[in-house]
Amino acid sequence: MIIGTFIAILCLLGMSAFFSGSETALTAASRTRMHQLEREGNKRAAAVNTLISDREKLIGAILLGNNLVNILASALATTLFAALMPGAAGVAVATAVMTVLVLVFAEVLPKTYAITRADRMAMSVSKPISVLVKAAAWIVLIIQAIVNATLRLIGAAAPDADFTAEEEIRGAIDFHHSEGGVDEADRHRLVGALDLKDMTVEEVMIHRKNITMLDCTQPSGDIIKQALNSPHTRIPLYNAEDDEITGILHVKDLLRAVVQHKGDIDGIDMTELLREPWFVPETTPLQDQLDLFLKERNHFALVVDEYGELQGLLTLEDILEEIVGDIRDEHDVPVQGVRPQSDGSVITEGWVTIRDLNRATGWQLPDEEAVTIAGLVIHEAQTIPEPGQRFSFHGHRFDVIRKTRNQITGLRVAPIQEEPEVE
Repeated sequence: MIIGTFIAILCLLGMSAFFSGSETALTAASRTRMHQLEREGNKRAAAVNTLISDREKLIGAILLGNNLVNILASALATTLFAALMPGAAGVAVATAVMTVLVLVFAEVLPKTYAITRADRMAMSVSKPISVLVKAAAWIVLIIQAIVNATLRLIGAAAPDADFTAEEEIRGAIDFHHSEGGVDEADRHRLVGALDLKDMTVEEVMIHRKNITMLDCTQPSGDIIKQALNSPHTRIPLYNAEDDEITGILHVKDLLRAVVQHKGDIDGIDMTELLREPWFVPETTPLQDQLDLFLKERNHFALVVDEYGELQGLLTLEDILEEIVGDIRDEHDVPVQGVRPQSDGSVITEGWVTIRDLNRATGWQLPDEEAVTIAGLVIHEAQTIPEPGQRFSFHGHRFDVIRKTRNQITGLRVAPIQEEPEVE
């Protein structure tokens, strides 16, 4: 009798360990990996996905089985020790022994094992747990009804807002980055792809003062020479008389025309080579513009404001750089308007974008409230500064050098060096 009861208690503790480990493994299993394995035809992964798709039923069934075997094991242990040690001593010893056994062997040990092998164990236990969930379905429904009714009575029935898939991905990337599993460059690329929908064309475009444009009223020979000396393959042509863009000159079209005219560049009609310019509003979301680039098979657009005035230009490369980082080739030129100094400071034109300054210097100045460096100073100062004024914010010092009317045209920017503490 005693041996039989002892064996029964050990079996029940083993079942409790199985339920505890299964609960941890199934709740900690990677849903993305299970989804991928299911797509590859893994039936055990498919069973795991079916189980975790309804977590309430899963947890309810496991807790039902776990509590049932734990209570039964405790009752048998109490009966056993009461027979061996009459009186209250038997009950006390049974409580102490079962607490240790359940805590160590039925809770901590199996859950520790499961958390380190969550995916593998989840697939291993998926079939027996599926049987348990089906068998206990009607009992779990009754329990859920009682729980939900109780939550409504105390006003706690409303669930918390769920995280979006994007927030979950961002959180996973940041977590693995903090743990050292994802380096900074990979994190920038992964998060950069998610940031496109939160950015506008205005934040990424090349400012109009940095655009290489040619006057279409010049002789064809002069235009061709300037185009070939430019580092760009697509060049806007404008009419100097009314300051309007007349078309886009592609260097490939130009070279074909030169070959067809056998080198007679003065005989080339430039108007026949120009492509229709594509104008996009500066408020266009960057993700939408990327989709348009891919759909229209056009990688070059001119950016205009609400009044139709030219503000800058945008290429597919500019958008891709937001994901993969700076893309440079042998024809690229340094950021215009930025002149690094020997003391670590930078003299910059006011129209230089914060994005370009950050890329040229490796700084992390925020660009949420302003696009240009002058706009950032005005936003933080809450006034239009005068030359000679100095401001310090975001870990940098800003000295206003030049100002034209109400526009800041020149600044010196330098990181603030932290002074060592004197002990």
